[in-house]
Amino acid sequence: QVQLVESGGGLVQAGGSLRLSCVASGRLGSSYTMGWFRQIPGKEREFVAAITWSTETTIYADSVKGRFAISRDNTKSTVYLQMNSLKREDTGIYVCAGKVPFRGSYYVAQDYDVWGQGTRVTVSS
Repeated sequence: QVQLVESGGGLVQAGGSLRLSCVASGRLGSSYTMGWFRQIPGKEREFVAAITWSTETTIYADSVKGRFAISRDNTKSTVYLQMNSLKREDTGIYVCAGKVPFRGSYYVAQDYDVWGQGTRVTVSS
């Protein structure tokens, strides 16, 4: 079974940067399409970014385009989320998720099969 563990969250000033990591363990971890979602207080979980396992095509929410970058290193079974120009509205718990390739939508949380526990990101003024 695949397990995901996130790290890299913390407190950062607006305009600053953070790099989140998600390490996958277990069989076929590197074959999963990987995504990042965030839980913002008072709002439902929302899609942030995703990267495919084959072509490494990247997909981003409109709110983070041009600021965030998702990447993966299959040799380390790790997916990253580089977050630049952070804003107050980026505050939330960021959760790594994986899904079986070629099934479901990149944007829909319920279509993902494996979830991490999340790492908290707080952006202050």
